[in-house]
Amino acid sequence: MNALYATPREAAVIDIGSNSVRMVLYRLEGRAIWTVFNEKVQAGLGRDLPVTGRLSPTGVELAMTTLRRFAAVLEGVRPAYTFVAATAAVREAADGPEFCDRVAAATGLRVRVLTGEEEAKYAALGVLAGEPRSNGVAADMGGSSLELIKVGEGASSPGITLPLGPFSLADPKGFDAARLRDTIAERLRPAAKRFSADELHAVGGGWRSLAQLHMEMSDYPLRIVHQYAMSAEDARGVARLVAQQSKASLDRLPGISKRRAETLPYAALVLEGLIDTLGLKTLTFSAWGLREGLLYETLDQDEAPADPLIAGAAALGARQGISPAMPAALNAWLTDVIAALPVAFGRERDAVLAAAACRLADLGARLHPDHRLELVFDQVLRAPIPGQTHPERVWLACALNGRYGGGASTPAPAAVTRLLSDDARFSARALGLAMRLGCDLSGRSPQLLANASVTVKNGALKLTASPGYADVLLGEQTRRRAKALAEALGLKLEI
Repeated sequence: MNALYATPREAAVIDIGSNSVRMVLYRLEGRAIWTVFNEKVQAGLGRDLPVTGRLSPTGVELAMTTLRRFAAVLEGVRPAYTFVAATAAVREAADGPEFCDRVAAATGLRVRVLTGEEEAKYAALGVLAGEPRSNGVAADMGGSSLELIKVGEGASSPGITLPLGPFSLADPKGFDAARLRDTIAERLRPAAKRFSADELHAVGGGWRSLAQLHMEMSDYPLRIVHQYAMSAEDARGVARLVAQQSKASLDRLPGISKRRAETLPYAALVLEGLIDTLGLKTLTFSAWGLREGLLYETLDQDEAPADPLIAGAAALGARQGISPAMPAALNAWLTDVIAALPVAFGRERDAVLAAAACRLADLGARLHPDHRLELVFDQVLRAPIPGQTHPERVWLACALNGRYGGGASTPAPAAVTRLLSDDARFSARALGLAMRLGCDLSGRSPQLLANASVTVKNGALKLTASPGYADVLLGEQTRRRAKALAEALGLKLEI
């Protein structure tokens, strides 16, 4: 069995937020995480909190109905890990403890009420689990509060929570953008110096909706929110556009629910305030946050560390692959070729991406050959594997396109042209052709692969077989595959 792939087990996280109550079921395969069930109800527990200091009675009843359903699902699934966490509304409401007691009595679920610092900490852990290279400040906006915490280099201090959720900002006089901007600026002022950063990692449904809207406006070719990035000026533009819209106009925006339209202008104004107060230059949106942070804290205790991209690629590839030892053997066999490729994302990062591509090299093994190319390309491009940027997703898909014999024109030319440099497109295709050579030469057998070598030296691609293996390994198909790779690299071929 591949060391990065383990027997699957399940985990469940129930997140009782100020606006929504959600349960996510995850399937864990070592360090790889897949969402297999995701259900939420927008109960609005914190809607009345600024006025009454208590949870919304209607929200409580809706939350109780939802939690009884979630408890029944858990009884059937029996996950290895279960986390039930409540955030700002339950934490701050006078009747929060009473609500938790009622949940326990009705469902058997024990609710952990997170402090503001804990909420910020788990949001940061989730951001880092989704992209370990994250650096700057993470901001998680819920219905009642905003959590800020530093992530990446030098991040050691605890986060803070601020009353900057839509429910906390709601004004009985009605929505007034100018007045709200002043309120937001005042509430953010204590965070200005401590949390100033170049990059913001935005967590929360409201901000994800802003990202989706910007994708629509800019005709972005890859509709995946996780790790979608934009400049601060672009973010300011879409935030101002949303803040100026009437509720009727927001209701008509693509992909925006009526409940989300109600709170979206507040999310836009808070984002605008963060850009101004923290001196932000770029924003990256994270689909991973508090729930994944809770899960990853436990995985850090129970599982050996692993790069999330390689772990996810290994788990995905292992479902279709023929030999569990082949991906690592192929990666090692191609060391010389990988070193000869033009730099796409930096030498160290290119090595990680090549390792991930090799873990996916047999992804199409059980797919119909007439549709294999398109199916593999699309699956790699859109797979919910963390730890990769959008350009890196496209690079990996292009590598697998070459692996399965696709031409330079891929199934998603707009994404390739927009997100990859010429060198990145070249290196992805060449790696794909190299993987195709290694897999076809060996029949996907690590033992046979070990009896051949491929090197790049003095302007030549040299393919060599161990004594007694030339007839077995260096046949006509191998020569065709090697010739295609040599031509792609601009090298002479020596066999």
